Amino acid sequence: MSSSQSKGFVDLSARKRVEILLDRGSMHELLSPFDKVTSPWLEKQGIVPQFDDGVVVAKGTIGAKSTVIAAIEGSFQGGSLGEVGGAKIAGLLELALEENKKGNPTAAVLLLESGGVRLQEANLGLGAIAEIQAGIVELRTYQPVVGVITGPVGCFGGMSIAAGLCSYLIMTREGRLGLNGPQVIEQEAGIDEYDSRNRDLIWGLTGGTQRFATGLADVLVDDDVDAMCKAVQGCLAKGVPAHHRSDEILGSLENLLKVDTSKQITADVAYQILTGVAKNDDK
Repeated sequence: MSSSQSKGFVDLSARKRVEILLDRGSMHELLSPFDKVTSPWLEKQGIVPQFDDGVVVAKGTIGAKSTVIAAIEGSFQGGSLGEVGGAKIAGLLELALEENKKGNPTAAVLLLESGGVRLQEANLGLGAIAEIQAGIVELRTYQPVVGVITGPVGCFGGMSIAAGLCSYLIMTREGRLGLNGPQVIEQEAGIDEYDSRNRDLIWGLTGGTQRFATGLADVLVDDDVDAMCKAVQGCLAKGVPAHHRSDEILGSLENLLKVDTSKQITADVAYQILTGVAKNDDK
């Protein structure tokens, strides 16, 4: 693991996050910007492409354990996934799967800062995300797939489903996880239903603290490089879990049945329903 002074993880670029999480000197980037594999669709729509299409993929070791790692650059097109970026992640998972089948244990870490599918590439992006989800499900039977959500973009859309399929999910308090983003909900249901400017409401419903308390995230860490490195290595050391979150459907349905849909629900009430504990902001 790369040595570092105590500093924030959230503000780092995707490539720097990968470099820090991997053991020093072990990083081998695949399809780097020098390979110039770009989206063939963005320029046609007047959008300047990025040479790595906003996705960094690499292989190396974490705690001497063979690992592939992908990081989505949230600052490029809101971390949206199109044909190329999605194919890079799906291909990386397939590479790890092939290594495991050869008898070379290889885990995966996915740094998920994504608004979901890239609308400019529509069905191609959706197809790529479906391949990522299938890749996670197949690989996690051999070795753990660790997802990481830190912020400020969060993880939404099809990639939120991918996050839910991971063996373990790590979040910071600044991270957010949800199927639909606040602006999408506000646009479709109105500001009375969901005010995208209400930060307390947004983080109260989809933030890292809430997701950890309700069991949708396994580890809650501070925005600190050393803490994140330890959390990732700790999840990898656990190996394949006996049960994956995505298989525990009945428990989730039981929680949903506790919600009285005839009343307007608040973030605090939702927290209490899902955890059985009244929220106390003074603690």
